[in-house]
This record gives sequence, structure tokens and C-alpha cells, in this order.
Amino acid sequence: MTQPTGTAYRIERDSMGERQIPADTYYGIQTLRATENFPISGINPLPTYVDACVLIKKATAIANGNLGCIPQDISHAIVQATDEVLNGRWRDQFVVDIYQAGAGTSHHMNVNEVLANRALEILGDKKGNYQRVSPNDHVNYGQSTNDVIPTAIRIGALLALEHSLYPALADAITALDNKADEFQEVVRSGRTHLQDAVPVRLGENFRAWAQILSDHTNRIENAALDLQKLGLGGSAAGTGLNTHPQYCQQVAQILSELIGQPLTTAPHLMAAMQSMAPFVNVSGSLRNLAQDCVKISHDLRLMDSGPKTGFKEIQLPPVQPGSSIMPGKYNPVMAEMTSMVCFQVMGYDSAIALAAQAGQLELNVMMPLIAYNLIHSIEILGNTLLALTKRCLVGITAQRDRCLSYAEGSLALVTALNPHIGYLNAAAVAKESLETGKSLRQIVLERGLMSAEDLATVLDLEKMSALPQH
Repeated sequence: MTQPTGTAYRIERDSMGERQIPADTYYGIQTLRATENFPISGINPLPTYVDACVLIKKATAIANGNLGCIPQDISHAIVQATDEVLNGRWRDQFVVDIYQAGAGTSHHMNVNEVLANRALEILGDKKGNYQRVSPNDHVNYGQSTNDVIPTAIRIGALLALEHSLYPALADAITALDNKADEFQEVVRSGRTHLQDAVPVRLGENFRAWAQILSDHTNRIENAALDLQKLGLGGSAAGTGLNTHPQYCQQVAQILSELIGQPLTTAPHLMAAMQSMAPFVNVSGSLRNLAQDCVKISHDLRLMDSGPKTGFKEIQLPPVQPGSSIMPGKYNPVMAEMTSMVCFQVMGYDSAIALAAQAGQLELNVMMPLIAYNLIHSIEILGNTLLALTKRCLVGITAQRDRCLSYAEGSLALVTALNPHIGYLNAAAVAKESLETGKSLRQIVLERGLMSAEDLATVLDLEKMSALPQH
């Protein structure tokens, strides 16, 4: 790492030797080595993931201080340092690329070093004096990358769900339900196989989408229950080596209070540390949501297509010019963006599944990939739904005359005649209508298949498009 001329340094030592560290940085020698080893993507750890790791360090410092495992003054200093980070300070000190050493050791030590050096300053000492406050012996007391990182993935995912995805889903569901009420009396032609089908209510299209998102919310919430079971306290291999007997319960209770969720110690620490199944399960529920969001976004684009040569049954809010060459063109950009994000989430899910099966014996070394992909999936889905709702869903209007014209002109109306004139007669009527341009009503009356009064009752669009009452 190249430093500007005149930069002041401190000397730090690890098991591999000495290095110069810029004096004003809070990270230390192991972080420096990692930045040199992994100049891969330029992507730093997600803020939510940093928060999750720092919350774990806060809880462990409190527990280890209470249990007499580290001195109280050091415990308090570490806790103060964690609070500063959680309040937005020193965020530029978390610098290890997301593609890094297996299991996340590099990021983990980055966190330990930042907190240790800030704790030293709080105690009136100099950064780098690890004899006083050690990243390993104090900040990391009773812990290992192998139990901290899977716990951080759990906490990060829970935080992201609570702060990002769940509120965005709720807002989208509300917006869709409101549009369902607004469009409840609008009749449009249904379409199956992209061909004319029986009439439906535009409002029920929107209500169906709201129900789909509501069902996905329930699935994600159920999948996330496994994230509340922590392997923290398993230490290096799940045996709890170098931890106080009361540590597991205390740290789980403290973390529960910090994030406001009912966290518990997993019934088998080794299992909780080895298996990535909870993350695969949550990721799968996100993929499932993404797939339906793609379907909804494509439906919106089709129904808005035109304005002259497409369906144009609805109008999506124009939010920006749509072409560099065609004046007056507006594109369904919010729906397009939604699909792209959802494709990315599906790709992340595939990578998570591959990483989850790549563990060996007591450790899965692919956890950094899982951490980034899972938390990022949650957050970009939340941001996407929030933007889609604000910039698209709430402003949709119905092209009522166009909807009605399609519904009245659809050959699929003949379906309602089946019970009255039979399938073959109905098919013949539809064929003649298509060939001659005559209306279904005219042909049925000309053939004497039904009376005008009965026909009016059967071809009542309002009744045909109404959902059955339960």
C-alpha cells in the first residue's frame, strides 16, 4: 500500500514480523497484510455487516467483563469504541475487500484491531500498544472467526430484514391494495398464453400481487427464525474452548437486548458453526420473492406497453425521458430496474448455495461470500421495492376506456356461452366472429342459439369478472 511522502508511522508486530502502519489509522498489521493480499473488487464490507460484527464485539466485551475474563476498564473502553462505530465514526477503517481469506479472518481481525486501537486511545494510551489492549487477547477473548462470522451473518441478515426488506414489503403491499380498491370496477380482458381470455377486474390483478407479496413476507419470516439460533461461544471448533461456562447464555441475552430480537444459543454449537443451511434457506426465500417480483414487473411493462401499438391498459408514472433519440418517449424504467435487481438476487442465491456446500469438517471457509451475497440481497431487494412503490406503484392510473374496449372485443367471452349453447357451437361462433368481424352477440342471435334477454344476462361483463364470494 503506497503512502504519501511525509506520512507518520507506528511499528506493529505480528507472528510474521514487523510492518509500518500509518499512525492515524485504527486498523493494524493484519488488516494491512489483507489489503495487500486481496486487491480484488474494491468493495468494502457492507455497513450492516460491520454493524453486526461490532454488535457482537460489544456483547462479548460486556459478557467477558461481567464474568471477569477481561479487566473492567478494558471492557468499558471496548464498549465505548463499539458505540462510536455504531454511531457512524471510524467507518472508513473497515477496508478489507469482500473477497478475502477463507472464513472471514481478515475482516474479523480488521474489526478487532480497530476496536483495540480506539480502546487504547480511550484509556489514554497510544495506538498499537497491544500489551495494554490486544485485538486477540481482549477484543477477541473467548472467540474465533469460526463462531463470530456465522453469528455476524445471522445478525446482519436479521438487521437488514428488519430495517430494509420488511418495511419495503409492507409499503408495497399497502400501495397495491390501495390500487386494487381504486381499480376494482375496471374490467379488462384477461390473457393466458398472451392470448385473449375471459374478463377480469383490474383491481383484482393488483390485489393478487399484494397477496403474493404478503405470502412471500410470511415465507421469509419463517425462514429467518433459524437465524435467531447462535453458535457464538463455540470458539474454534464448537467445543467452547477458552470460554467461560456462562458465556454462551450471557452473550446471547445481551445480543438479544441490543438488536431487539429473541436470540438463543443453538442446541449444538458445532452444528450451528458448520452448517450454512439457515443462510441457504433465507436466500432461497429471497430468490422466490425475486422471481415473483420479476413476474409482476413484467406484467406492469406489458400492461403499460404502447402508447399506440401496445396494450396501454395502465399508465405507469413517467419519471425520466426514455430515449436519447426519440423525443417524447417514456419507458417503464422502475419496472425494468426491478427485474435487473431480482436477476442479481437469483445469481447471489446460486453463489450462496455453491459456497454453502463447500465446507469441510469443522469449518466452511466460504463464509465471506455468503455474508456479502445474503445481506446485499436483502438490502437491494428492500431498496428496490421501496423505489418501485414510491416512483411507480402509487402513481399508476388506469386507462379505463381501453380496458373496457379490449374486454368487450375479446373472443374469449364466448367461454360464458359454453353452458348454454355447448362447446362446439361456441367454437363455431368464435370462428365466425374472427372471420367476419361480427360481434359474438350478433352471431348468436342470428343463429337463434339464445334469446336477446338471456344473452345480455350471460355476457354481463361485471358478473363475469367478479370473483366468487367465500
